[in-house]
Amino acid sequence: MLKGLVPFLKAKDIQQIIKNLAREIEKDYSPTTNLILICPLRGSIFFLSDLVKELQIPVQVDFVLIDSIGEDSFKIKKDISLDLKDKDVLIVEEIIDSGLTLSFLKNRIKIASPASLKTVVLLDKSSHRKTIMHADYIGRAIDDRFIVGYGMDLDEEGRNYPDMYHLGQ
Repeated sequence: MLKGLVPFLKAKDIQQIIKNLAREIEKDYSPTTNLILICPLRGSIFFLSDLVKELQIPVQVDFVLIDSIGEDSFKIKKDISLDLKDKDVLIVEEIIDSGLTLSFLKNRIKIASPASLKTVVLLDKSSHRKTIMHADYIGRAIDDRFIVGYGMDLDEEGRNYPDMYHLGQ
């Protein structure tokens, strides 16, 4: 375990947040909708996996890997492979911080002409926004904390922790 971490959310609390998000999402999509979930790698994989298991509607899953190569420049290392034209698309993100990467991804997906495009985030840290970005579904708003665990890392460590922690002061 990394040093200096303070407990933030227990695994059972995270799972309850995800269940609530799944019920909220299901209200907006019919059982005949084939919703496409887009998961930005790497941190969101845990959230995506648990969300998919909770959703009671048909879904397809695809992945994208985006590297930041500057403040507001990005490089796609693994692109989406599914055809998004005229499909309902939901980006599944573990946390919105600056909003720059998510804004880039949303703009990229809009080019593919989806029928709808929404975002679900487990954590929303709006205090760090550098662009206007709002999620359609928010698990929990948080203050300015650096979160580790449940997919989120500190220098690639801690992703595998089932609970979430924040760095102590």
